[in-house]
Amino acid sequence: MIMNNENRITADVLVIGCGIAGSSAALEAAKSGLRVIVITKNLRLEESNTYYAQGGIVSLGYDDHPELLKEDIINTGDGINNPEAVELMATEGKKIVENILIKELRIPFTMSSPDALDYAQEAGHSRRRILHIKDTTGKTIEEKFIAALKKYSNVTLLPEHTAVDLLTVPHHSKNPTAYYKESQCIGSYVLENETHNVKIIFAPYTILATGGCGALYLYTSNPLSAIGDGYAMAYKAGARIVNMEYIQFHPTSLFHQDADGFLISETVRGEGARLKTRSGQTFMENYSEKKELAPRDEVTRAIYEEMTNTNSSYVYLDLASYAKIDIKKRFPNIHKICLNYGIDITKEPIPVVPAAHYCCGGVLVNTWGKSSLKGLYAVGEVACTGVHGANRLASTSLLEGLIWGTRASQHIISHFNPNLPYKHSDIHDWYYPKEEEEIDPALINQDWVFIRSTLWNYTGIIRTQKRLERARADLDYLRHRIERFYKEARMDAKVVGLKHGIQVAQLITHAAISNPVSLGAHYIEASEKS
Repeated sequence: MIMNNENRITADVLVIGCGIAGSSAALEAAKSGLRVIVITKNLRLEESNTYYAQGGIVSLGYDDHPELLKEDIINTGDGINNPEAVELMATEGKKIVENILIKELRIPFTMSSPDALDYAQEAGHSRRRILHIKDTTGKTIEEKFIAALKKYSNVTLLPEHTAVDLLTVPHHSKNPTAYYKESQCIGSYVLENETHNVKIIFAPYTILATGGCGALYLYTSNPLSAIGDGYAMAYKAGARIVNMEYIQFHPTSLFHQDADGFLISETVRGEGARLKTRSGQTFMENYSEKKELAPRDEVTRAIYEEMTNTNSSYVYLDLASYAKIDIKKRFPNIHKICLNYGIDITKEPIPVVPAAHYCCGGVLVNTWGKSSLKGLYAVGEVACTGVHGANRLASTSLLEGLIWGTRASQHIISHFNPNLPYKHSDIHDWYYPKEEEEIDPALINQDWVFIRSTLWNYTGIIRTQKRLERARADLDYLRHRIERFYKEARMDAKVVGLKHGIQVAQLITHAAISNPVSLGAHYIEASEKS
């Protein structure tokens, strides 16, 4: 990292976010000798959706073939997937998993025997093809990536740094002649959380890897930091955003007042667990011939319907009565966490409820992670490669992040050009209001309650035109208040997050209103269809 002064920093590549997508991009760039800065708004570098991914990562099983995986991805995505992206994942995924995760990072995937990897089964898959480390796959992968990045002197890791806006020319340029040139991303305005100081990080290439937006919903499996910052910044900068109506809800998060959206992995159903009403009746056979192994959107709606029909706040997921495995050995973390809440999954069913889990849309990119805005790449959940279509197939997200994160940096390396048509002195410093308004946490918290409740109730699992219109009106009103507050308030990560959050809530709602076709994770009640 070269520092011109304390507020203006330069790098070859700026990576915003460090889950599997951001970390794989940073590692690939670092290996080529490029100067890389990685920022994350979190205190812990490891904190990301990747860290909490339990199930595993898609590869190809012993009786598997790329054509079978492609078919499963497209069937789950309701046929609107990008064929080129699906082809890339199915044909290149296994190779990149073996080269980077197994050979380079030495990820200790669970073995079924001393000489054979263990492949798990998950919903929507026609084969056992999920590599895993018991039920803490993401945690192990994330820790290995961060450890690897720390070994490179040309990598600077900056926790507690929040990306405020993407830096673009001509928008942020003082030079009027810049408007005659192609719009270009040249870095980011970045808030140092502790000091409230906004820095400029200049980079000819910026990679968005900010994850998803599940925490915009009242119930989510995501960490609370997953509020869609990347979508908001890319949209403001002028990059194309698509498919934001396709918000996938995970069928089974732990229902407990203190559990804070703890996920019960898809692989629990893959190992035989059955869903039951509170009275003990199985019900998935009434909704799909695949029963518990139906795609996530179908299982989620089935649970939602059963909860509505029985006036219940949850259903049960019963592994104890059906498992043919050693539950404690196969799911040690889930067993431990549930036991902390007084639930012994080896003896009793688990109370579960659906939760917002994954955004299938995002910043539109090609097979190299390149967005429509020059200089900007997007990888992982913040991107829309098109591989997921209308609904994501289980355990493809880690693989997508790994593939596109690696390929984005490979593309940058092969096309690297440090010369940009701007001068640092042409770029505006961050504007601070003359009289900064103090921040009232109660008001910010109430705004978040409003956003999350609105999305959950009106732009949630089952949508109607009336609900969506109500959401649009309510969110538009709140947006004006938040924008006015943002311009006057002291720079703070909470305020930046709120501004990004309301923007993304609107993107989701407006996309849902604009698409009258009920498909996959965008489900409109039949009576409300036009």
